[in-house]
Amino acid sequence: MKMYNHSFYVLLGMALLSFLTNSCTDESTNVKVRYSGALRNVMSGNIDATISLDTLSQKKHFYALGAIADLKGEIQIFDSQPHNSVVIDSSISITDSYAIKAALLVYAEVETWNGFNIENVTTKVDLEKRIFETAKSNGINVEEPFPFLLEGQVATLDWHVINWKEGDTVHNHKKHKESGLSGSIQQADVEIIGFYSTKHKAVFTHHTTNMHMHFKTDDNAIAGHVDELMLDKQLILKLPNQ
Repeated sequence: MKMYNHSFYVLLGMALLSFLTNSCTDESTNVKVRYSGALRNVMSGNIDATISLDTLSQKKHFYALGAIADLKGEIQIFDSQPHNSVVIDSSISITDSYAIKAALLVYAEVETWNGFNIENVTTKVDLEKRIFETAKSNGINVEEPFPFLLEGQVATLDWHVINWKEGDTVHNHKKHKESGLSGSIQQADVEIIGFYSTKHKAVFTHHTTNMHMHFKTDDNAIAGHVDELMLDKQLILKLPNQ
């Protein structure tokens, strides 16, 4: 009888251990996109802080993009390393601080990525289609939002860093781009953080696209919002490992 009880508890312990191990594995591969704030609120004039970045500073393999509170700069975080950009004296300043509040933030934790070569893609529209197709054919649930990375050289990339004028209550996309600094880089090596969703227009994507992308140059001299891009070489697309 004692041997029976001992065997029972051993088997029970093994079953519990197996359950816990499987549960942890499933959880670690489930990448969840979260957000705070919404583009529609910003366009309505609500540019107050909705979240403090320092509440997220302990997260590992953390990726994010967004707009600083009061629209005073751009947020881009790669693997828990901030490359946030603000305009100071008509120049871009890059800060690695989490001591920032955001009006809009989209973020996820991704421990491992799978890489895919992206070839024969020229325009942003073509790129959006290819990202969707690649994600769908590689096990990503495209009915839910997902993060992605792009690495490589772009032919051209148009960008801006917002610096909204205090007291201005009339918001539109054109004014947002023109309020701070903007420019275009050519034949530059960049890293892009993006979020794709077919269901979050006016939340964290604009009405004309399913993507929201921010970038930094490899030399960390420029970082900000991606307005437009053209490609003429192979890029590496990275999607969460499922």
